Amino acid sequence: MDGEFRMPGVPAVPVKALKLKEAAVVPAYGTDYSAGADLYSGEDDITIIAPGTTVLVHTGIVLEIPEGLCGLIFARSGLATKQDLAPANMVGVIDSDYRGEIMVALKNYGREVRFVKPGDRIAQIVFVPYFKGIFEIADELSDTERGAGGFGSTGK
Repeated sequence: MDGEFRMPGVPAVPVKALKLKEAAVVPAYGTDYSAGADLYSGEDDITIIAPGTTVLVHTGIVLEIPEGLCGLIFARSGLATKQDLAPANMVGVIDSDYRGEIMVALKNYGREVRFVKPGDRIAQIVFVPYFKGIFEIADELSDTERGAGGFGSTGK
């Protein structure tokens, strides 16, 4: 991918990246149509993740996410389905005012020890606009067809 491709209707936003060490890998998109940019292990050595444990994996990267966006950290589908490794918090949220190293709490949900080598893809980051809620105390809320129906209430 040459970095010049722009999907019609999808804005491209500059995101500054600072490498904390020379070997760190800057996030990269796998294809022109990827929503998430891959995050890579920036560890110096192999990371060993025992079954049922969580290890904080450093990327060696600091990002300056533009105001009005946040970075959402998601599992990589291949890593989750083939290696049983996914972020322990399911979705990480990186705010635009955070200037620390991006790290991923990678959990081994499987039954075998897993190994993450330096430079391996460990998660993906998707940049998303967000809105701030202005919470107002109300005496009542509007009615809907669903009402207070909770988990599974709309399925069969």
